[in-house]
Amino acid sequence: QVQLVESGGGLVQAGGSLRLSCSCAASGRTFSMYAMGWFRQAPGKEREFVASISWNGGNTRYADSVNGRFTASRDNAKNTVYLQMNSLKPEDTAVYYCTAAINPFTVRAGQTEYWGQGTQVTVSS
Repeated sequence: QVQLVESGGGLVQAGGSLRLSCSCAASGRTFSMYAMGWFRQAPGKEREFVASISWNGGNTRYADSVNGRFTASRDNAKNTVYLQMNSLKPEDTAVYYCTAAINPFTVRAGQTEYWGQGTQVTVSS
């Protein structure tokens, strides 16, 4: 069983920055065994992939829309994954979710069993 809790969302002006955190509590397996991902869902839209990070942080993937502006990282000692978001745009407004799976391909596809409750990010113009 994996429990994920996101935090760090809020209201920011366009061009600003936020750092999201996702803390993980995993029973039976250690956090470092999991690939992690970030997704987002804007009102009226489907949930979409934002970023993923491998178990040791050595491999990251980003959606084209955020590449160069967002950075995923993790601290396995703290059981936490982060999403640093810079140069935010109004179109980044969404609820952001983290997810976890052993298989990184599953994470990127969003076909995972474990999701957090989400944190709201609102970017004003």
